Amino acid sequence: MPSAEGPAAHVARALEEPTARQVATAFLSGSVRVTTRPGCPAGCLGVQGSLAAGDFGQPAHDTLAAWRDEVCSRLRDRFRRAVDEGDLTSDADTGLLARYLMTVSNGIAVQAAGGAGRDELQQVADAAL
Repeated sequence: MPSAEGPAAHVARALEEPTARQVATAFLSGSVRVTTRPGCPAGCLGVQGSLAAGDFGQPAHDTLAAWRDEVCSRLRDRFRRAVDEGDLTSDADTGLLARYLMTVSNGIAVQAAGGAGRDELQQVADAAL
């Protein structure tokens, strides 16, 4: 049965995890699930849609870029909280951690659109962690 989980749902759930590691794990595993749902187009509109936008598609490109930036900011803020709580070290680069996860997640979406399967992409997510 196809999952009803969408991008916003998996991000919100990941941000609620109790540790930074669990946040990262839930975020990347959720990325794999939502980009490889049976019966749904593979990949992610937030990534693929912005790649195909020309001059007339600039507003869509900008909207999708803002959405990706918002997710990155939310991850960064969650990792800052992990630093405050002592879950991450005080010298952790929370912005870099967030950008890294977004980059891996976006790559998962591109690979899914290109035909990579769920198991293969979960191995990528696991290796990134």
